[in-house]
Amino acid sequence: MQLALSELALPLVHPFAISRGSETTARSLVGRLHWNGAEGLGECAPSSRYAESVESIRNYFETHPVRGDDPYALEAMLADLPPGPRCLLDIALHDLIGKDLERPLWRLFGLDPSRTPTTSFTIGIDTPDVMLAKLDEIREHPVIKVKLGFRDDIEVLAAIRARYTGTLRVDANEGWTPEETVAKLAQLAKADVEFCEQPIPAGTPERLRWIRERSRVPLVTDEDSRDARDLLALAGCVDGVNVKLVKCGGIRAALAMIHTARALGLRIMLGCMVESAILTTAAAHLSPLVDWADLDGPFLTADDPFAGVAYEHGKLVLPGGPGLGVVERTSAAA
Repeated sequence: MQLALSELALPLVHPFAISRGSETTARSLVGRLHWNGAEGLGECAPSSRYAESVESIRNYFETHPVRGDDPYALEAMLADLPPGPRCLLDIALHDLIGKDLERPLWRLFGLDPSRTPTTSFTIGIDTPDVMLAKLDEIREHPVIKVKLGFRDDIEVLAAIRARYTGTLRVDANEGWTPEETVAKLAQLAKADVEFCEQPIPAGTPERLRWIRERSRVPLVTDEDSRDARDLLALAGCVDGVNVKLVKCGGIRAALAMIHTARALGLRIMLGCMVESAILTTAAAHLSPLVDWADLDGPFLTADDPFAGVAYEHGKLVLPGGPGLGVVERTSAAA
């Protein structure tokens, strides 16, 4: 079993900014895992927020070659890997298994592809005029998520709501204090916001509980919910958690988070980074299990070389091909 790695630079349709910074090109690492004449595709779009990078993941695989030669031996092959490398390898292994069995992943998981949720599309932080222009480009979409955590963010959100009648979600990316959050959520409630994602810095579930007791806008964690081990401390403090394959370490770890969250009475959103269709499609195969989706990574990029999950008025449409069902666009056009 051989793993070949290549960096993928994805230019964005618009500069993408959150409360921590901005980018015009997203970087990810694509893995091609070869076994028994088949190729499994994997990807990781690492975040410096979690002390990982394209370089750190590449360096990991250079010093830790893939062990074993059986893609079905998932536990043995993925044991003790850091989240980023585990995510890439986990997805590639699942793609190989599906191709070997000639079945799409959603079928191997016993899921109904018609039960996928409608994903939100994200408006990143910018000047008010630019954010409203971005809204105009996607205003027919039924669910929009707006990044907040900047000066006059509530006023901008009010202007967006004044011209948009669909479902609105907001994400502050750890940009507020607890006191600011309570005050801002009181105003956001007037805009009929569905939920607020990660308003304060991660690490203090009791402060999330304090906020929740003082607001009627539901709270969803992102940075606070990295993997299944984080969820017990969040029970009773928030309403839901954001599951991302990059954070937790791939499909198997995401399934562990989903089942743990359900056992704790937490609702679930599947999220993504700015990434290619490989990583987003891997998450989408799990989407019939969750309440909400924020799987718009490929929608934010200008030139994705891969095709996989599709969108019908925002509803996720899972591919029917084996494994991930992801193909390279040059192959799709041939």
